[in-house]
Amino acid sequence: MHNRFKVQDVAEQAAACVFRAAGKFPALYRSLGDQALRAATSVPLNIAEARGRLGKDRAYHFRVAFGSAREVESALVLLAAIPSPESAEIARARALFDEVRAMLWRILHPR
Repeated sequence: MHNRFKVQDVAEQAAACVFRAAGKFPALYRSLGDQALRAATSVPLNIAEARGRLGKDRAYHFRVAFGSAREVESALVLLAAIPSPESAEIARARALFDEVRAMLWRILHPR
């Protein structure tokens, strides 16, 4: 993890779980899978952008990443209700995004 944030690494792992699961849902739920994919992608990208910013602009991108992590969690809760062989991948993504949210919360609310 040379020159990396752990939160970015975990966000990338979580997004990869969503990538693997998103295309495998029934056509009826494909738009929800696409939304989950967009939100999952937003998390590590905003963390990366925040790392190159300072002050309020930096905090803004961390807040956007946090909001996107909450959005993807909601989409994954809904997708988990669909009988699917991807349930283990969704559960892993949810756990990883929970970890990401906790790390982002600590970044945004230092003691």
